[in-house]
Amino acid sequence: MRAIGAVAGVYGAAHAPSSGQPPSRHPFVTVSRDALVLDPAGIVGDLHAGATRISGAREPWLARGLILRNDRQVSALCPEELAEIASRLGIDRLAPEWLGGNVLIGGLAGFSRIVPGSQLAFGGQWGGKGRFDGSAVLRVEAYNVPCRRAGAAVAAATGRPELTFAFVKAAAGLRGLVLSVDLAGTIMPDDAVVVIDPVTPKHG
Repeated sequence: MRAIGAVAGVYGAAHAPSSGQPPSRHPFVTVSRDALVLDPAGIVGDLHAGATRISGAREPWLARGLILRNDRQVSALCPEELAEIASRLGIDRLAPEWLGGNVLIGGLAGFSRIVPGSQLAFGGQWGGKGRFDGSAVLRVEAYNVPCRRAGAAVAAATGRPELTFAFVKAAAGLRGLVLSVDLAGTIMPDDAVVVIDPVTPKHG
């Protein structure tokens, strides 16, 4: 039985390069959108779009500045997990925009523990049976480890500087997932989300 959730919200870049707006102190912070349009490089116009990215602190075994495949095109979060983080921090709410979230997905238990290599299929009426009739398909690349950069954005949004460091601890195991695009398409609120498990060897 495949797990099925639903899109609770979609979010894109707050300051598109052509907007004429001044850059944000936290440029990864997003704003609510009516839909997300994805091509093979990610969300069109987004800060993290691109077929490649540069190696950095996430790859301590590599030299900085190497060109890697972009496995961080889309950030996905879960409302139930955000509520738990907010409770741990003692704040009323934790907005997905503060964390640079792109897709908010509800109804999937243990969201941040979805196995890398799984696929999330968005939209359609198929319900995980037969042929996919929806729009986009994204691949789960990894758990998104919480960092002080996101904590600083939370601190700025709440006016509580101490949350810069507190966020890292409070968000442990609940920070969501980073995804890449397998099938380009459009994601909208209320789209169904079907989890396709990766193929693994069967135990004999």
